[in-house]
Amino acid sequence: MAMAATAGLWAEVPVRLDWATVAAQCSLAGEQARAFLVVPALRLLVLLSLAMTVMILLEKLFVAAVCYAAKAFGHRPESRYRWRPITASACKTGGDDEEDGIVVVGSGSGSAAFPVVLVQIPMYNEREVYKVSIGAACALDWPSDRMVIQVLDDSTDPVVKELVNTECQRWKGKGVNIRYEVRGNRKGYKAGALKQGLMRDYAQECEFIAMFDADFQPESDFLLRTVPFLVHNPAIALVQTRWKFVNSDKCLLTRFQEMSLDYHFKFEQEAGSIVYSFFGFNGTAGVWRISAINDAGGWEDRTTVEDMDLAVRTSLLGWKFVYVGAVKVKSELPSTFKAYRFQQHRWSCGPANLFKKMLLDILKNKKVSFWSKLHLLYDFFFVGKIAAHTVTFIYYCFAIPVSVFFPEIQIPLWGVVYVPTIITLCKALGSPSSFHLVILWVLFDNVMSLHRIKATITGLLDTRRVNEWVVTEKLGDANKTEPAMEGLDDVQVIDVELSTPLVPKLEKRRTRLWDKYNCSEIFVGTFIIICGCYDVLYAKKGYYIYLFIQGLAFLVIGFEYIGTRPPSTE
Repeated sequence: MAMAATAGLWAEVPVRLDWATVAAQCSLAGEQARAFLVVPALRLLVLLSLAMTVMILLEKLFVAAVCYAAKAFGHRPESRYRWRPITASACKTGGDDEEDGIVVVGSGSGSAAFPVVLVQIPMYNEREVYKVSIGAACALDWPSDRMVIQVLDDSTDPVVKELVNTECQRWKGKGVNIRYEVRGNRKGYKAGALKQGLMRDYAQECEFIAMFDADFQPESDFLLRTVPFLVHNPAIALVQTRWKFVNSDKCLLTRFQEMSLDYHFKFEQEAGSIVYSFFGFNGTAGVWRISAINDAGGWEDRTTVEDMDLAVRTSLLGWKFVYVGAVKVKSELPSTFKAYRFQQHRWSCGPANLFKKMLLDILKNKKVSFWSKLHLLYDFFFVGKIAAHTVTFIYYCFAIPVSVFFPEIQIPLWGVVYVPTIITLCKALGSPSSFHLVILWVLFDNVMSLHRIKATITGLLDTRRVNEWVVTEKLGDANKTEPAMEGLDDVQVIDVELSTPLVPKLEKRRTRLWDKYNCSEIFVGTFIIICGCYDVLYAKKGYYIYLFIQGLAFLVIGFEYIGTRPPSTE
């Protein structure tokens, strides 16, 4: 009965639906949307990507030219600025500690020639590496009455806090002026700890401050080689040194990081120091003039890159920075992909967020030249922190793959092959010994661009994860290498009994599929491989070789076949 009524109702409708006509109209609408919306948008995206790629190319060529010209003409920091060694004889008036195999620096009549230096070591649950940094700092050649070592422990693990405190007391008993500082909360994270550390009464008497993260091991002559730049050049606020990696050969992940960071230090930091007397502070392995920090308003915790924030604010007051690449400080690279991913989120999100917050301050500044402001806004922030973190994914992992579906989109050969190749070769100059890994490195860097672009957008839009701070996990690889000074092995063992194991056993928990694998990488990798298949079968643009290997790189990382596995908790 109901079906008959429905059929009768349709029979009375004056207009009949012609499904063939509807399909044809939908197809026409799709073609119009493709022609007037999708294709123009993709073409614009390609043009913008090509423009930003050329910007990056010019920046890389300029940086390389500056560094090689400086090397050819012997343009060293000691030749650009006044540098005279501080007499080290005053450092040897103290007695030798034969038990630890090091010289415990004492005070003497000549120690007044040395400025008072504060050595800060911020920590957070650094159970694997705390003894390395504390031992290396205590081994620094400097009069004991002119140096204060300050361990800023924000650890939430009571066992680790007790271990760090005990280690500090050991060194204090050896005659080292070391202070163990804790606070009631972690407000401001690292910036908050550093800021509170400078508020201590004894810190007010210090003129300079050397900073080392918990996994950094400065050589004993670190202060003797860096502090003279500050003593003899009142306009210099910061002396930054180079990082050296103790676990770079552990796996491909650490090798790729070494290649990226070697280029950053050897070229980007060097060129910034030579041309502009400015570069981003790396947050560790540097020496600051405390008056410059105070002049800039002290540490700020408004972003996750408190080091860069301080550097930019200080430079806007006219202070100068110098990079001393000959001084190297050993450190540890994250060897698990999860730890590296969190680190890259912080390093990409923070600068973008800082750019947004400081844009007007830079434009309104009257104390630096127009060219200095242009360098900050265009070269340092836009090209280095925005374009470099976004165009890699947009162009190489989206625009090129998607273009195979649109015959109308023709990307010039120079934009697909020549420019990217030159950029890659310029960056590879930082690690000539790793040149055989360049192709794999580029593929990996393209995969990481997925996380960097998400972090950059997060920073620009100031969204929920903008202030996410996950401390980079250290596995203690630095402990497996030679100590900062010969004979330091003797102090690597601490006599303490633990009722609680250092690595507590966790309850085994059922792991969900999307927690076990990196689903975003798997999705993007699958999409790129599909694009490669379409290129082989239909488009015939010749991109399929690149698309297949890039898609495979996404899948390899998506299924966690890179880096080391964290210690088992079973």
